[in-house]
Amino acid sequence: MNKFILVVALAATATNLALAQNTKNVEVTIDGVAGFQDTPLQPDGKWHVHDPARPQPPVVTPGKFSQLAAPPSDATVLFDGKDLSHWTDRDGNPPPWKIVDGVMVSAKSDVQSKEQFGDMQLHVEFREPTPPKGEGQGRGNSGVFLMGRYEIQVLDCYQSKTYADGATAGIYGQHPAQVNACLPPGEWQTYDIIFNVPHFSPSGEVLSPGYVTVIHNGVVAQNHQAIRGATNWKSPGKYTPHGPTGPIALQFHNNAVSFRNIWVRPIQVVNEP
Repeated sequence: MNKFILVVALAATATNLALAQNTKNVEVTIDGVAGFQDTPLQPDGKWHVHDPARPQPPVVTPGKFSQLAAPPSDATVLFDGKDLSHWTDRDGNPPPWKIVDGVMVSAKSDVQSKEQFGDMQLHVEFREPTPPKGEGQGRGNSGVFLMGRYEIQVLDCYQSKTYADGATAGIYGQHPAQVNACLPPGEWQTYDIIFNVPHFSPSGEVLSPGYVTVIHNGVVAQNHQAIRGATNWKSPGKYTPHGPTGPIALQFHNNAVSFRNIWVRPIQVVNEP
């Protein structure tokens, strides 16, 4: 191939890549669920990211589990209903969220903890707005971000459908919850999360992924599930090397979701047989 042809070929390739990246995905609705079937395939090749045809988590009626659970003596209490002193926005500015009757209510932007954490046990209680408004991803949307980048979805999926990998207690865009254990909007719900951080080699290779266990209202929704990388819209996840700790972030996604009783404690990862 001569130099001119090579330059033309490279230019054409770059143009095709740019067009592919700028292609607007077409939303489709299947059985009342809106999503996409022209997004990248998940690594197992069965479903597209946010595929509306992906089976819905089966509904389970939860019992009462850890609501208002008192923090253990070795826990860091991030919110006890009194103030937002442990929180900033993602740029380090004072958080825009408000405290109403001892509850922090999402508004204007995400917030994140000033403290950073690695392997941990995290307790979060949340309440979806009532009366419910909207549907799918527009209904009580928020999220708990581990290390500021791995999202456990918060959403009102009580008698409301959305694409499975974006439903409550899912690892957003990657792994649906095993079950739908949602309570009605207006009732307090709990996440008890066990998280193990990913590990990277000095060259940035993934030595082990992050793992997460999520107990939603006393029901296991994620069981030591491997995370595929940072969670993003329309993306199956990709790791970018980072340090051993990071903040806990809570998302504002245009819905006023309430939070209370947030605490975290460090845990050890035991590899002995």
